[in-house]
Amino acid sequence: MGTPGFTVAPYLIAIATFMLGAFLAGRTGRFHTNRPLRHWLLWSALIEAVLLWAAAIIALGFDPATLTPEWQLFAIIALTAVAMGYRNATIRQLKVPDLTTTVLTLTITGLAADSTLAGGSNPNWARRIAAVVAILLGAALGAVLVRYGLAVPLAVAGALILGGTIACTLHPDARRPLAG
Repeated sequence: MGTPGFTVAPYLIAIATFMLGAFLAGRTGRFHTNRPLRHWLLWSALIEAVLLWAAAIIALGFDPATLTPEWQLFAIIALTAVAMGYRNATIRQLKVPDLTTTVLTLTITGLAADSTLAGGSNPNWARRIAAVVAILLGAALGAVLVRYGLAVPLAVAGALILGGTIACTLHPDARRPLAG
């Protein structure tokens, strides 16, 4: 009655914990309303980094080829899904156009559809290209690192998120209050 090699549990866990991460980010963002943006961004980056570092620790000894032990699989899925949900909700609350993390195709579509060749005014073309290049470089780095197991790329991702966010909080706009 089922499809060989397919189980529903990992997908349900991923969706449920992604939603949990988005919920937590929504609450965190609302808690930081009217406080400096940098406080919220640092708090959010720290939460995401800790989730990824916890997943990295759990990934030690995990065998991606056999997906065993199963408890580690579910823990890695849950922790990374909470982190991704948290990140997506945080970025959504920032309302930065053309800076979507999971809808890369929308950014690429905007580059083509809004281009001068298509009769558009080519808004935000530099930001769009930078977003695409950053995601491609991140994917390439992840592909290289995953050769050493899951722990290394998860740990590096957590460090890059925290370091990148700290750098962003140095921008003068990060002093402004988070609007509600």
